[in-house]
Amino acid sequence: MKFYSNILTAAALSLLCSCADLDLQPLDTGSSDSWYKTEDEIKASINGLYRTDFFSLENFQWSDDHQSRDRLNEMTAATVNGETHAVTEMWQVCYKSIARCNILLEKLQNYQAIGLSEERAKLYRAQVLFVRATQYARLTSYFGDVVWVDSELTIEDAFKMGRTDRAEVMEHVYADYDEAAQYLPLSYGTQKELATKAAALGLKARYALYNEDWEISAAAAKECMELGSHQLYPDFEKLFLSSTRHACENILSWPTSLELEIYGESPGNAMGFLPRCRGGYASEYPSWDLFASFLCTDGLPIDESPLFDPQNPFKNRDPRCAATIVEFGTEHCGVIYDPNPMVTQVYSSVAGKMVTNLDCKSGSPYASYNGLLRKKGIDESWINDGSFKVAFDIVFLRYAEVLLTYAEAKIEAGEIDNSVLEAINRVRARAYKADYTNTRAYPAVKTTDREQLRTIVRTERRMEFAYEGLRRMDIIRWRIAEKVLNQPDYGLLDKDLLTSKLIDKQLWFWPETPDIDENGSADFSSLYGQGYCKIITRRQFDESKNYLWPIPSQEVITNPYLGQNDNY
Repeated sequence: MKFYSNILTAAALSLLCSCADLDLQPLDTGSSDSWYKTEDEIKASINGLYRTDFFSLENFQWSDDHQSRDRLNEMTAATVNGETHAVTEMWQVCYKSIARCNILLEKLQNYQAIGLSEERAKLYRAQVLFVRATQYARLTSYFGDVVWVDSELTIEDAFKMGRTDRAEVMEHVYADYDEAAQYLPLSYGTQKELATKAAALGLKARYALYNEDWEISAAAAKECMELGSHQLYPDFEKLFLSSTRHACENILSWPTSLELEIYGESPGNAMGFLPRCRGGYASEYPSWDLFASFLCTDGLPIDESPLFDPQNPFKNRDPRCAATIVEFGTEHCGVIYDPNPMVTQVYSSVAGKMVTNLDCKSGSPYASYNGLLRKKGIDESWINDGSFKVAFDIVFLRYAEVLLTYAEAKIEAGEIDNSVLEAINRVRARAYKADYTNTRAYPAVKTTDREQLRTIVRTERRMEFAYEGLRRMDIIRWRIAEKVLNQPDYGLLDKDLLTSKLIDKQLWFWPETPDIDENGSADFSSLYGQGYCKIITRRQFDESKNYLWPIPSQEVITNPYLGQNDNY
């Protein structure tokens, strides 16, 4: 009997323990011997590889962009270990996908027996190679060295395999992406669930960047850009709304559907983001760190710009600030949002009258602990008549990332030219709804200094990609997690202190401007030292081990040849 590469998982162990005769084929489901006989079966199997759980977005709660009231998680509390659910799930899901890919690739070698033309076989093979490459790239990003297997294994061999060096695994990943890009189409029409040529090149660029293969990353991103198959959506704020579907910017995305009860967020999760004035919890919200990172309209950080007013912190900010975080005193989801505890009544356009302000500390002790609320992608449709059922496109890769990946890779490679500035400026100009060539309409990047550009592109990524599952991997690969995840989460004082120390003295919202470092991270210790804010949580990050995840404990117990990452 063959073991199909779903190596060393609990599922495989369960199979070994529960089957009296391992050679029996199930009578009610397909197997590697009874399936893959027709083109329809091949297509169905490939469609199964493009499930969203094989392309899950990284949890935004694992980074310094977000707060969940006074709760930490395994990543922000540095308690991750070999039994953490996210760790075991990532390992098992990726290898489950890889196992299916390897079976399909073997079956496609005999494509004529299935009745496929050579052209169709190459397309299907490309779609499978894309998935396998992505799963291995994700594994190396989290675990470093991982087991590389590209064919079926006997059970005995599987339990004796060690890990392959990360760089070697990535060589295979790049080769898979290259072959996939050669045969994948530019488009499937309205179907965005399957890989295209742009998706293969774009993800090759992403994961080459993660592995500091600058030249490979820049070349793949450039090739993707030159395809001309995607462009920036003209309106940054509207791009993420549930009403915007199949946007020209989205390179790899999946639709969700209210009719089919496939939701973008579960109703309970959706309520966490929504204002309390509309029945939400306001329990999940942007951090002050993220808020402080948005530049001013002169292109300078808030501690350098003369335009920044800490008492009016949304004024003169990059438009992505108010598109990501709800601006105080503006309507959001049908009600004016204002966390000022002196504002006890706000206008509700839904009710057509003033209502009690539940989104401030005088209205509810459970209002956002730092006064902020997420706006990005969220509107009235999330409330959906009180059902909190919402459907939107789940996006794994979009064109703006390709542009900024190209810019960063060229900067790190020391190959700075006008194309680098153009890539950054295209993204930044879109936020201002300006043509990137009209440099008077937005704060265009003009410097060619490498250190300055490094800071610029890192800040640009943070402003552009908040809540899109990219921030944690950015701080990991930039090796700044040990700094930003060892800083406290700050928030508002309790009601009485807030009134006497800030509001009565006209120091609301921030009494002073926090310092911003070269990575765009804010320092609120001065405000805290003066008693102007309080610590909500104390994040933790252990630099001796947390830059990688541990190998799941069960896998190491089953196969000691795997070894374990340092200090776990």
